[in-house]
Amino acid sequence: MGTLGKAIYTVGFWIRETGQAIDRLGCRLQGNYYFHEQLSRHRTLMNLFNKAPMVDKDAFVAPSASLIGDVHVGRNASIWYGCVLRGDVNSISIGAGSNIQDNSLVHVAKSNLSGKVLPTIIGNNVTVGHSAVLHGCTVEDEAFVGMGATLLDGAVVEKNAMVAAGALVRQNTRIPCGEVWGGNPARFLRKLTQEEIAFISESAANYSNLAQVHAGENAKSFDAIEFEKALRKKFARKDEEYDSMLGVVRETPPELVLPDNIQAPKAI
Repeated sequence: MGTLGKAIYTVGFWIRETGQAIDRLGCRLQGNYYFHEQLSRHRTLMNLFNKAPMVDKDAFVAPSASLIGDVHVGRNASIWYGCVLRGDVNSISIGAGSNIQDNSLVHVAKSNLSGKVLPTIIGNNVTVGHSAVLHGCTVEDEAFVGMGATLLDGAVVEKNAMVAAGALVRQNTRIPCGEVWGGNPARFLRKLTQEEIAFISESAANYSNLAQVHAGENAKSFDAIEFEKALRKKFARKDEEYDSMLGVVRETPPELVLPDNIQAPKAI
């Protein structure tokens, strides 16, 4: 965006701010009789000048997530509730089928002690657990980052590697393929089993399927939501013994049945 574009953007911003200031002034003049409508400034997708998030049409981004600036989200990826992906001073790339779970933070590095400019790159079919922090790092395909883990500038998690929950991976640390690292600072713990490596891909696939359910639910109209509330009330399941005494057989309507491909999560 050139100088003229930035000037027009700034003028538009101040026009909007002026309108809000006039609204606040009018509320004060109305005294005790005013009605002030609270408007949230939250935007799921927010551009910074010419840097705008690019989200694949088959990806899921939760309404309360925030994607800011130069962020690319691949096919069937999912960004969950409360996540912040801030690509303001560099780029963030989320590969196909990957999931960034609730309240995670992904940022980038414009400069650091080593003088490197570092984007954050997350490969395909990666699982990033709840409340993780990823900063200027690379997570390769089919890797796993546990809940509450922190990856600092220049860290690399290779394919089929795992970062344990709560671990702190220091700058420029490389976690080799097939290994589990954990602790503060993170150190090698052991090799992954074949079952655990298979679970990483299974976890990513399960989250992709679950994201479709959430995307459909978030896309429902108000009328559809009220209709399903009425269905739930009508078909509410009572105690089986109570039903048997009355001779009642209750069937769950198809609108309330989850897809078969949603599996229960496994503990690691």
